[in-house]
Amino acid sequence: MIEKNSYAIQFQDVYLTIQQQQIIKGVSGKIPTGKITTLVGPSGAGKSTLLKMCNRLISQTSGSIYIDNETIEHYNPVQLRQNVGIALQDAPMIKGTVYDNLKLPKVLQKQFLTTADATSILQDVGLDKTFLQKDASNLSGGQKQRVSIARTLINKNKILLLDEITSALDYTSAHEIEQLILKLNQKYGVTIIWITHDLQQALKLSDYIWFLKDGHLIWEGDAEKMKTSNNTYVQNFFTEIIE
Repeated sequence: MIEKNSYAIQFQDVYLTIQQQQIIKGVSGKIPTGKITTLVGPSGAGKSTLLKMCNRLISQTSGSIYIDNETIEHYNPVQLRQNVGIALQDAPMIKGTVYDNLKLPKVLQKQFLTTADATSILQDVGLDKTFLQKDASNLSGGQKQRVSIARTLINKNKILLLDEITSALDYTSAHEIEQLILKLNQKYGVTIIWITHDLQQALKLSDYIWFLKDGHLIWEGDAEKMKTSNNTYVQNFFTEIIE
């Protein structure tokens, strides 16, 4: 069970309206510290929007979001994104080498990334130092995701946001990324929030699950309890996916 108040992120009655359309509708929920939480639900449920609200790529219209018990507005955007990193589905790379990509967060902060530190972070994601000078555009999809995650971890984030990062990968590459995320969570205690369309993946990897539908958080809880949820919609969705 999750201990009381041990939450990395908390949403309290959060709404988001864009061009008079309500996207997020009164979401209140908690993300446990040091755990893997997955966001699941049908397309258009608001999962990616909620994820981006966690590091202010999108700001709520009303309600409160707390990071480590401080309102999200307490942090300036640079400070916030050093603590709350994000890796996206397409793993965008800038033109240049893997090292050029890894040092980008430091360059933006007018700091320097040593090759030793770059090598160490690459090793954490299962790549060796020979990758430093490889052209990032020539990497496979799985390798790009590893570099994208490594680049995010340069800031030694406490929280890592992952948006469908395995959806475009083959089975073997997706499995390797899953194992990598488990390793990062277990080795460093990084709080991970992962959007996945794959409910089997969510059940396999998660400690905690949020289920979203039409901008509402309709269920949250320990992953093992999802199969026995008495929420009719969750039961139906789960049955459809398994079948």
